[in-house]
Amino acid sequence: MKRQIPRLPDSELNIMLVLWNGHPGMSRPEIETVVNQKKKLAPTTILSLLARLESKGFVSVRKEKQMNYYTPRISKDDYQSQESKTILEKLYGNSLKNFVSSLYHGRAVEEEDIRELEDYLHDLETEKNDRHK
Repeated sequence: MKRQIPRLPDSELNIMLVLWNGHPGMSRPEIETVVNQKKKLAPTTILSLLARLESKGFVSVRKEKQMNYYTPRISKDDYQSQESKTILEKLYGNSLKNFVSSLYHGRAVEEEDIRELEDYLHDLETEKNDRHK
């Protein structure tokens, strides 16, 4: 059984997004450059967030001379999967139909999105049928 991945506050999630979209072994200045394109954070704040992420097991730290290099220990896919399941369970009673319905009635779903979803569901059905042959 996979271990439960804790939900991150937005401030820590923003740091993880930088790491997931960057390269393994990013330094604090590299992370800071990307983070500060959207919201200015002090270097000490970024270091505090990185320390919290390390203590939660989200990142590993490699120390080289005077610099620390940060690498994600939890993949973006694993985190997204966990978060999706949690939201689906808590807010929509595990009903994918209710989730999509709320998006549609909130006008967040366009005709193109519906066709894309239909194609995706068709591909899943085909894949499932192929596995059972």
